[in-house]
Amino acid sequence: MPYVEASVRRAQLIGAARTALARDGVAGTSLRAVAAQAGVPLGTMQYVFPSKEKLLQAVIEDVVEEIAEVLQDSAELDRGLAHAIREGVRRFWSSLVAGHRGLQLMQYELTTYALRAGGQEHLARWQYERYCRVVAEWCQAAAHRAGETCAVPFGRLARVIVAGLDGLILQYVCDPDESRSREDVEAMVDMVVALAGPGRT
Repeated sequence: MPYVEASVRRAQLIGAARTALARDGVAGTSLRAVAAQAGVPLGTMQYVFPSKEKLLQAVIEDVVEEIAEVLQDSAELDRGLAHAIREGVRRFWSSLVAGHRGLQLMQYELTTYALRAGGQEHLARWQYERYCRVVAEWCQAAAHRAGETCAVPFGRLARVIVAGLDGLILQYVCDPDESRSREDVEAMVDMVVALAGPGRT
C-alpha cells in the first residue's frame, strides 16, 4: 500500500466513517466496517483510531467544523443583521439539511451517543457551544458592520437560532417534507428577526 500522509489518511478515514454512520447508524458501525469503506486494512484503521470512541469523537468534531464553515461562508455581513440571519439560515438549510437526512440523523445519534457514553459528555457540550459561538459571532459582525444594535445579547440570539433549527431539523428527519420545511424555516426566521429587533446605533 503506498504511503499516505497522516493528515490525509485521517481525513480519509473520517470521511469513510461519516458514510458508514449515515448508512448504518452508530450501533451498526464498527472499525472493521469503516476500514472496509475506506479500502484500508483494519490495522491501518486501528493505528489512526485505536478505538471506536476516538473515531466517533473525530467525526463529531469534523461535522461541527463543517457546519461552522457553512455558517461563516454563508453570512453576508454588509447588509445588516436581519439579512445575515435570513441568508445564513437559508443557506445552512439548503447546504446541510434539505436532501441530507442521513447526515442529520447521524448528528443526532452522535450527540445522544456522547451524552450516554461515560466520559464523552463534554463532546455534546462542546458541539453546541461551538454552534452558538459561530452564530453569535456572525450575527454580531453583521450588526456592527451595518451600525445596528440587537435587542437581546448575541449569545442568547444564537442559542435561540440553534434551538429553532434543531427542532425543525428533527421534524424534517422524521418527515422530510421539503415544501413544509421551507415555509417553517421562513416562519422561524421571521420570529428570530423580530426577537433581534435590529435598530440603528
